[in-house]
Amino acid sequence: MAKKTFESALSKLEQITTEIEEGELGLEKSLKKFDEGVHLVNFCSEKLEEARSQVELLLKKNGKLSAIPFAEDAHSEENL
Repeated sequence: MAKKTFESALSKLEQITTEIEEGELGLEKSLKKFDEGVHLVNFCSEKLEEARSQVELLLKKNGKLSAIPFAEDAHSEENL
């Protein structure tokens, strides 16, 4: 099996969401898909947090590495 990436996990999560929304799965299959989706959401959240940490480490201020909070919205970018 190929190594799981953020993109592949997100794609699979979208597929699961569509399958569940269509309502053609039985209860047991829906629950299995939901459980798989929860695991994929957790995986994607971890990957996003890792990326956020890397961005914070790479940002420099006054020639020194310093953690600068990741911009949550466009207004936060003004503070950079």
